[in-house]
Amino acid sequence: MALGGSLGAIGPVALGLKANWRQFAILVLINAFVGGMIGIERTVAPLIGSEEFGITSTTLVVSFIVSFGLVKAFANLLSGQLADRWGRKRVLVLGWLVGLPVPFMIMAAPTWEWIIAANALLGISQGLAWSMTVVMKVDLVGPKSRGLAVGLNEFAGYLALGLTALATGYIAAIYGLRPAPIYLGVVYAIAGTVLSIILVRDTRQHVALELSQSAVAPLSLTFREVFALTTFKDRNLFAASQAGLVNNLNDGMSWGIFPLFYSTFGLGLDRIGLLKAIYPITQGLLQIATGPLSDRWGRKGLIVTGMWVQAGGLLLTAATRDFGWWFAGSLLLGLGTAMVYPTLIAAVSDASQPTWRARSLSVYRFWRDLGYAIGALAAGLIADAFGFAWAIAAIGALTFLSGTIVAFAMKETRPHNSAAHDTPEHQT
Repeated sequence: MALGGSLGAIGPVALGLKANWRQFAILVLINAFVGGMIGIERTVAPLIGSEEFGITSTTLVVSFIVSFGLVKAFANLLSGQLADRWGRKRVLVLGWLVGLPVPFMIMAAPTWEWIIAANALLGISQGLAWSMTVVMKVDLVGPKSRGLAVGLNEFAGYLALGLTALATGYIAAIYGLRPAPIYLGVVYAIAGTVLSIILVRDTRQHVALELSQSAVAPLSLTFREVFALTTFKDRNLFAASQAGLVNNLNDGMSWGIFPLFYSTFGLGLDRIGLLKAIYPITQGLLQIATGPLSDRWGRKGLIVTGMWVQAGGLLLTAATRDFGWWFAGSLLLGLGTAMVYPTLIAAVSDASQPTWRARSLSVYRFWRDLGYAIGALAAGLIADAFGFAWAIAAIGALTFLSGTIVAFAMKETRPHNSAAHDTPEHQT
């Protein structure tokens, strides 16, 4: 498939972080703003539902995460197609334009339905903007440093998410749940949009250069073929897709359930904000190390171990009633997610060709972010029937099972062997 028409002459374009550090740094900063847009909700949004709107059903409270996850999943699926047809920059800018109204809608929302609608727009924005920051960084660095590129991308996004969750918790404790904590979102939305329009350059010429340097003949695949490969036909892509889904399934659960769970034990907004922040902050910081480590050690071991560490953090949280243990559980959840998140994206990049990598990543991210909706809905139903602790424990057990599936299904995708995965030969 053509990558959006004529690419023009490659000229001085080169692959690698050193050659592209300016554009790479701009994209890192932009993804920090993308992550911050989710962070404005991590502490306060569930509590707005329960305290301001008086919603007693956990399933209904987490409905905003369901709308976010469903819409983001399909936006991810569309983003790869659009990136190949329109170019990466246009999709990035579109994502930001869709996200501009979100903080204003949350601040002004007269009913819970407004919050749900705002999160649908946020899902579209995140699906387009975060997808493009990942794809563009992978385009820039080439095949040798994918783990490093993804690690730095996810570091910026999740560190900003965590710091914003922490800040909104403290702001809410002083000024209330709305509107003061959401002002941060206004700054993020405007800054991300302006930087994307003015400073970002498209990366399709880097894709063309990588193709010209590849010894493997490029495959021309339809989107249906890419979807099937990424979902179930290629064993590595299947293993990554199911692990990504379960990873965000437990993240969706923690987003909606943890603040409500903590508040039932009388925890204040500032301490809830700290617990909600330590998980993404830990994840963000450690991804600087885990992304490059996956380039050296390989992908499989980090993914399997990371899923099991996440499961341990969730089970510890469900089984205890003390702030210190909850803090330890959040640290484990952040550590495990740091091991998994950039490594999964790198593994998908290893197993796909440049000509269909953006579409394969979009399919992976479709399944991964569908986990938000499934996790929030499942956890809400379990919590309404059996209580918060049972919901957290059930998702923890599922996370352990997902890591076990990776252990048996995935073959190692070390970068120096990535050429072996340029054709769909590792199939289930």
